[in-house]
Amino acid sequence: MLTKYLALYKKSLYESVVPFWLEHSLDRECGGTFSCLDRDGTVYDTKKYVWLVGRSVWMFSRLYNECGRQPAYLDAARLGVEFLEKYATDEKGRYYFSLTRQGEPYFFQRKPFSAVFAMLAYLEYARASGQQRYKQKAIDLFWEITQWIENPELLGRPTLAGASKTSGLANVMVLASMAVELAKVDRDERYLDFMRKAIEGCRLHYDAQRRILMENVALDGSNLSDWPEGRFFNPGHSIEVAWFMLHVLEFVEDENARRMAYDVIEGSLEYGWDRDYGGLYYFMDVENRPTLQLESDMKLWWPHTEALYALVLAYTRTQEPRWLNWLEKVHDYTFKHFVDSEYGDWFGYCDRRGNLTHSCKGGNYKGFFHVPRALLFCIQAIESYQASHPKDK
Repeated sequence: MLTKYLALYKKSLYESVVPFWLEHSLDRECGGTFSCLDRDGTVYDTKKYVWLVGRSVWMFSRLYNECGRQPAYLDAARLGVEFLEKYATDEKGRYYFSLTRQGEPYFFQRKPFSAVFAMLAYLEYARASGQQRYKQKAIDLFWEITQWIENPELLGRPTLAGASKTSGLANVMVLASMAVELAKVDRDERYLDFMRKAIEGCRLHYDAQRRILMENVALDGSNLSDWPEGRFFNPGHSIEVAWFMLHVLEFVEDENARRMAYDVIEGSLEYGWDRDYGGLYYFMDVENRPTLQLESDMKLWWPHTEALYALVLAYTRTQEPRWLNWLEKVHDYTFKHFVDSEYGDWFGYCDRRGNLTHSCKGGNYKGFFHVPRALLFCIQAIESYQASHPKDK
């Protein structure tokens, strides 16, 4: 049943996506990697976006570690990690959002996500290179990030009198992702505590009626529906966090959380799918009121890649036909609208009707990450499943 997907995902990853970024994103003159690539790979913005450099390092390192240890992958990762280490932080150790091509500071976002992906980059690169100092660098940075998330004032974001104390789903997700990766290589029981906290965070964000994860919720349980951010649903995030939760549950046993994760995958697809034109909406208001984001009804690449992997993972874990039904629907939409068979890699942005709005392959938010990660994870999940279920091919 999964064999046709396995062949397509391998072809897309190894013959299209990886070659495109290897050829066009590496800056061998100044170091680091470009992310703002036009359809044919031409660089249209030479700035380096720190979180995307970190994602690129993680991805190339993961490919090196798990896909044949090809020197080109390690070389690309080294180019990025050395740039990060040299230029990415200020005098307080905080991570910039963007740098000039040469590495000069350009913009500081006052959010922790650049640091999150630098941390993951250091950890995976340590495994690839054998340089253990990067592992320690990742561990030290993880504990700094936990403080920055707990107290945003450390990043220059004061808590103002009118602002409710809220939990953001993105913070739940990144803490879970970092803890899972660290637990694989470092025997510290505190990572399990963070995983348990992530599960509780998901419960806090869970809308049981709709079977989705809301993006922002009040820590005291108060109603935020007077504000757009309190009615905000991001189908892609909801699905991504659900499969992260399934990864967490490989370390922490919680059957109720497992059922919730599967409910979130299905509920987010049902609630977030455009029944008229197909595809997942980017943003939604759960009361069907106006969103502040004008791009809400667009169809973006990354919610669909997250859905592909979530569905492959759900089917290989449960063998329930409902996941295959959804996989066929999501796969068909994704490969019809985002894959560029002429120049390689995937497009990122369509309007609601599925018409391409941007020809670029990367920008300040799209880089070498969501597409190759989803394809690689799908390939690995399918191959592992078929090895233990040889009759189900």
